[in-house]
Amino acid sequence: MDHLDPDDAPNPSASSTKPQEKDPVCGMNVNPVTARHKTLHKEKEYFFCSAGCLSKFQANPEEILSSPPKPMGSGLVSLGGPALVKPAIVTPALVMPAASPIAKSASGSGKDTQAYVCPMCPEVRESAPGPCPKCGMALDPESPPIRASKTEYTCPMHPDVVRSEPGHCPICGMALEPRTVTAEEDNPELRDMTRRFWISLALTVPLLVVAMEAMAVRSSGLGARPLSGGARPWVELLLSTPAVLWCGWPFFQRGWASVVNRSTNMFTLIAMGTGVAYLYSVVATLFPQIFPAPFRRMDDRPDVYFEAAAAIVTLVLLGQVLELRARSRTSSAIRALLDLSPKMARLVIENGGADGSEGDRDIPLAAVRPGDRLRVRPGEKIPVDGVVLDGSSAVDESMITGESIPVEKTAGGRVIGATVNGNGSLVMRAERVGSETMLAQIVQMVGHAQRTRAPIQRLADKVAGWFVPAVMAIAVVTFIVWVSFGPEPRFAHAMVNAVAVLIIACPCALGLATPMAIMVGTGRGARAGVLIKNAEALETLEKVDTIVFDKTGTLTEGKPKVVAYSDAEVVRLAASVERASEHPLAAAIVELASQRNLRLSDASAFESVPGKGIKGLVEGKRIVAGNWALMTDLGVFGSGRKDAVSVATAPGATHVYVAIDGQYAGNIAIADPLKPTALDALIALKAQGIQLVMLTGDNQATAHEIARKLGIEDFKAEVLPAQKAEIVRGLQNEGRVVAMAGDGINDAPALAQAQVGIAMGTGTDIAMESGGITLLKGDLEGILRARKLSQATMRNIRQNLFFAFLYNSIGVPIAAGVLYPVFGLLLSPILAAAAMSFSSVSVITNSLSLRKVRL
Repeated sequence: MDHLDPDDAPNPSASSTKPQEKDPVCGMNVNPVTARHKTLHKEKEYFFCSAGCLSKFQANPEEILSSPPKPMGSGLVSLGGPALVKPAIVTPALVMPAASPIAKSASGSGKDTQAYVCPMCPEVRESAPGPCPKCGMALDPESPPIRASKTEYTCPMHPDVVRSEPGHCPICGMALEPRTVTAEEDNPELRDMTRRFWISLALTVPLLVVAMEAMAVRSSGLGARPLSGGARPWVELLLSTPAVLWCGWPFFQRGWASVVNRSTNMFTLIAMGTGVAYLYSVVATLFPQIFPAPFRRMDDRPDVYFEAAAAIVTLVLLGQVLELRARSRTSSAIRALLDLSPKMARLVIENGGADGSEGDRDIPLAAVRPGDRLRVRPGEKIPVDGVVLDGSSAVDESMITGESIPVEKTAGGRVIGATVNGNGSLVMRAERVGSETMLAQIVQMVGHAQRTRAPIQRLADKVAGWFVPAVMAIAVVTFIVWVSFGPEPRFAHAMVNAVAVLIIACPCALGLATPMAIMVGTGRGARAGVLIKNAEALETLEKVDTIVFDKTGTLTEGKPKVVAYSDAEVVRLAASVERASEHPLAAAIVELASQRNLRLSDASAFESVPGKGIKGLVEGKRIVAGNWALMTDLGVFGSGRKDAVSVATAPGATHVYVAIDGQYAGNIAIADPLKPTALDALIALKAQGIQLVMLTGDNQATAHEIARKLGIEDFKAEVLPAQKAEIVRGLQNEGRVVAMAGDGINDAPALAQAQVGIAMGTGTDIAMESGGITLLKGDLEGILRARKLSQATMRNIRQNLFFAFLYNSIGVPIAAGVLYPVFGLLLSPILAAAAMSFSSVSVITNSLSLRKVRL
């Protein structure tokens, strides 16, 4: 574990005194002067952009050196440096725009040649390297154009359907929507449906007036009316033809596609209902003489249903417009995340004025490159992910991590793009830009989760599979029964009721019940720092009755800290010699000395005793710091000496003993402290009836002490990494639904084995890939938020499914006419169309209520 001493803070002014080095893991340029992460391998020093790259190199240096570095974007930064999601998928809203076209050769041959541009003056482009004629800076090779990924479209009900162009789903007929949400809210499908709705409405209103006038005159027995004789059907035909055929054409297209694809859906029923009503009316208008007497009115003409067909199209179009608007609101969480990014960044010019303003230049965010030095003034947003080079401030990271308390940032601290700087001024180095920032990866993960299917969706899929054919059969039976036994005119009643059955039974509400709730729920979780990787994890978390916790980095902070010491002078002398060590315990001692402002001295004659401790000369004194074995070997615990010195004690802590000139002087107790909110979170989980299990590689005594502090009754100590997955499997064999919470590479098998894997966002990328849920802040309170979100989402889905089933269970029999023999009530196809449209909107509206759920 590297430790940055106060005296070693990065010096921005020195950034150009030494050539850049390449990170052998990711290929990023690293300034050796300001690099915090470095190691010596075969007498050569290597520099790294983050602790994650350093650990990967130390794990297998030969393999990394024998292969070329991974391209930028193969490892994506998280709170602690490791990757958040792999592989990187470009988010169009955050992708850097294409650079200018490659310069043509001076000869005009038309062949592309390498162009060189000035980072300060983008308008300067030369065909050869050299200084910029305007500002004198060295020209950089122009990067090849970065093209935004091609937008793909998918169905909200069938995410496996992916198309390169907008259109409709071949399975359910619903409008496809972009897989990746962008900041722009333009929706061509909504525009088209809105235009068709207004035109249809303008034609249907006079059509209904004509129809109602005829009905009123007929019921009053008056013989004269404005549209007498055979004129009325022709006027209705004229008005209804564009309303039905042009305005409703998308429904007929999708209905026909459903027949061709042998996948009947809601548009099958709409096309059949409106088509039958319209075609029957056309035939009745053109050839009234072919209809027998029982099908004719008093004016010796058969009834026509142009107004019913047009009204159904208008109401279904209204339902589509409302549905598309509501569906677009389900992506509001992603758009809110996209809007967090600032539009500009302030680039620091190397030769800027001493006041920090002269020479700085505002550039578009898309023009920021890795390695650029950026100035963040008080109150501004951090433009991209990077490292603080100079300055100190408190940064509000609540929009990313959900943590309401600002985090102090000083030189060497990592900052996240889109977070808000406090009252201090910072100079930072950009490391992750464009689609590689944490914000971009959060957007990508949320978008992916919104397209996954929860297991409960299978119920709706099975029902929809036989629902439409069953409705068509019910419509046929309804028609036959009314023709055979209904009142006169039998054919008219039979057709009206059959059409009503077809229209009211559209399964749109049933199909939307689950995916809409999942989309809104995952977006709500992202705003609270809870990233849902797939819908199955969100559904299963509600059922979890056992949670297994890895100790280090999950229940504890994962970073050793001094919890007790016998004397400040002992700490000062030990820290002076420990500065030369890279051991995590040494870093904890040096950090304490820095916090206490203790004056450290240079150490000489440094010697490391593997597995035991270190030795060195400080201020002419021989200092030894190590474990009990080292002290015993050196004989510093002479008779009575140990009892004469105060001894720091802390249950479960590791003790570093210090000797000065061969005499025992004191000790320092170091432990991995518990996370501040761990106890409260575990108490809340126990109150919900969840069994808690802790796994740790520590000895029995240390594990017992930590479990006692946290109130965990079931724990297992001295657990090897390979045993964690076995323990999870054993709990599952007992019939338990298990969630595993961890942050390290050794937790990945157990995270994958558990029904729900919960990864800490401060941990490794492998752990986050193995888990179904990622807690950005790495705080155990995030588990409570995730569980509340799971419960609220599943409750919302059950409500949606209940209303959808109830609606169809009641609506279909009424449309078929079961109330007519008792109450004389029939359901008009127009009312059926209105009920069908608004049932879908009600399901979406209920799903949108998840945006306000308190977590």
